[in-house]
Amino acid sequence: MTDLPPADDVIVDESLSQALSSRYLAYALSTITARALPDARDGLKPVHRRILYGMRDLGLNPEAAFKKCARVVGDVMGRFHPHGDQAIYDALARLAQDFTIRYPLVDGQGNFGTVDGDNPAAMRYTESRLTAAAAALLDGLNEDAVDFRDTYDGSDQEPVVLPAAFPNLLANGAAGIAVGMATNIPPHNLAELIDACLHLIIAPNADSRALLGFVKGPDLPTGGVIVDETETIAQVYETGRGALRVRAKWEIEERARGQWRIVVTEIPYLVQKAKLIEDLADLLENKKAPLLGDVRDESADDLRIVLEPKNRSVEPAHIMESLFRQSALESRLAINMNVLDAANVPRVMNLAELLRAFLDHRRVVLVRRARFRLGKIEARLEILAGLLIAYLNIDEVIAIIRREDEPKSVLIARFALSETQAEAILNMRLRNLRKLEEVDIRGEEKALQEERDALARLIAEPARQWDQISADLRAIRKIYGPETPMGRRRTQFAAVAATSAPAPIEAFIEREPITIILSQKGWIRAVKGKIDDPTTLKFKDGDRLGHLLACHTTDVVSIFADDGRAFSLAAAKAPQGRGFGEPIKLAIDLDDDTAILALFLAEDGAERFVASADGYGFLAAESEFSSTRRAGKALLALNPGEKAIACAPAMGDMAAVVASDRRLLAFASGDLPRMAKGKGVKLINLKDARLSDAIVFDRAVGLAWTDGAGRTRLLSEWRDWLGKRAGIGKPAPKGFPRALKFVDVG
Repeated sequence: MTDLPPADDVIVDESLSQALSSRYLAYALSTITARALPDARDGLKPVHRRILYGMRDLGLNPEAAFKKCARVVGDVMGRFHPHGDQAIYDALARLAQDFTIRYPLVDGQGNFGTVDGDNPAAMRYTESRLTAAAAALLDGLNEDAVDFRDTYDGSDQEPVVLPAAFPNLLANGAAGIAVGMATNIPPHNLAELIDACLHLIIAPNADSRALLGFVKGPDLPTGGVIVDETETIAQVYETGRGALRVRAKWEIEERARGQWRIVVTEIPYLVQKAKLIEDLADLLENKKAPLLGDVRDESADDLRIVLEPKNRSVEPAHIMESLFRQSALESRLAINMNVLDAANVPRVMNLAELLRAFLDHRRVVLVRRARFRLGKIEARLEILAGLLIAYLNIDEVIAIIRREDEPKSVLIARFALSETQAEAILNMRLRNLRKLEEVDIRGEEKALQEERDALARLIAEPARQWDQISADLRAIRKIYGPETPMGRRRTQFAAVAATSAPAPIEAFIEREPITIILSQKGWIRAVKGKIDDPTTLKFKDGDRLGHLLACHTTDVVSIFADDGRAFSLAAAKAPQGRGFGEPIKLAIDLDDDTAILALFLAEDGAERFVASADGYGFLAAESEFSSTRRAGKALLALNPGEKAIACAPAMGDMAAVVASDRRLLAFASGDLPRMAKGKGVKLINLKDARLSDAIVFDRAVGLAWTDGAGRTRLLSEWRDWLGKRAGIGKPAPKGFPRALKFVDVG
């Protein structure tokens, strides 16, 4: 007989995909709601909330003595947070770092890390206690202000959320990565947030854009300058998502004999100073910051990074502009206001929604505390009423207590007392039997009755509730107002144009002669110096030289492709080395079947003759070939399926075109229109042919081409092919190359 498995050993027949999905979903929800995302009401994640609550239970109030962080971590880990001690300590240390959190919630004693990126000392060496800001978040926990829940092992209880006397979520910010979502909220100025809350109480329908009249933007612990436009900032706070640019704050320090240097006094948020200086030193070593002579860290209590210029004839703004682009002196502050709402549901909120969530929470806390206090008052009034009866009948009460075996029940029956009142009378001290005690009882009773009536009106009338919340917020604002060291705004706002001047490219790059080599298959590279013999150049199998351009590293190269687009490429960005280079498609957006027709340095006043295979073209200034976009600029408009076939220098008074049926036509270049972009005019009557090449030449020099042997042949009697633009032309002269291409000898 086969043994049956125990009844509790159940085998579930379930597909692997279903088992994984259900379990992964449970894990994802746990990560989102219990670890990574903060609560919109108090702005805390569970680990931070448990740390603050655990420190409060340990009596680590702002006025108390410090205790070892190891004691705090052990207590929090054992009672509330069943995770690693290092994770708890890292969270605790962050709450104490004034360069990370705008209004620290933990007062640390010892090494809690530095802005250089140094880690805090071990928890056995550091001590901590709560700050006044943390006490404000915890205020009301003993007054039934919030709900409590069982801890992970059911042996204790912890608050679901803290009462939070100020909007901590926006004041201190939050960051976290969950499963499939993340949050990143920068710190803000508390006084500005409170002003926005007060306005929202008066105007409940105010939107985020209206509240930006009070909340200017992030107020970061390390200061810095936000350089985005007002509209960009507004869109971030209206949608709850976006990014802002933060730059270091710098100043010019004048020295003797007209010398100067740049001193950086504030750096972007979460940028490690030591890593920043290391990156600046790398720029120096790799010659990517030619205007920077030296960088030194002279920081003590205040941040001070000294930048020595290599050449003091250059504007300081030029130097800083280059460093902003190349280093973490400018950083991108990503914003994603993804939080848990009151229903514990994750969602992205805008500025108005976040402040409303806080205010709604404060109203709930206020009403709950009022009801708790009201219950205490009712209980005290009941006792006072019983004590008053005792004082009015003191002799009889004493007699009952002296002669009765069960005085409590007799007192209840004789004076219609409640058990609570009778118990209070029996516990009354003899010293309280003095004559003036009745006066004190009646005075206390009157005061409590007035307080009870006020609380009843507060609970019943929302207007009174908002008045009380406004008063509480104003009290917080007095402590953290803009006139206080903690409340003073640290991050400023400025337009880019106001902090930096446009600098020429020569200010950023070492000027050196180079030669740019572009193969026919689109591989580009740059070599130092000038190439005297192009035949020595090597290319991949099946590839050969397409274009060769001598220039300098500070030049910007213009490129024209056969799809009619013009591009610009900084010569310094061309890959250096002796190899085959890199595909030019890595620098500009080119299709696989697109070829480069011209590679040149644009000159002021110079022009180019561009033409398409279907016989249209015009003259374009070389300055029109400039484009700041990777996708280039559409210069020559082409019909579907057509290609550009020429981009020749327009240095001369005559133009010539040749068609695929070997017909050649010359005409005055003045007949060509000058255009910034477009299709152009008809150049030659093609019939069933295609245009092969186009050129501009000087009538005094003549028309030239390169024969099959590589020799330049000059046609002095070019007038036999002179005609009107868009004419039919004549057969090309004897010896004209089969490739049907000209060569410019101007």
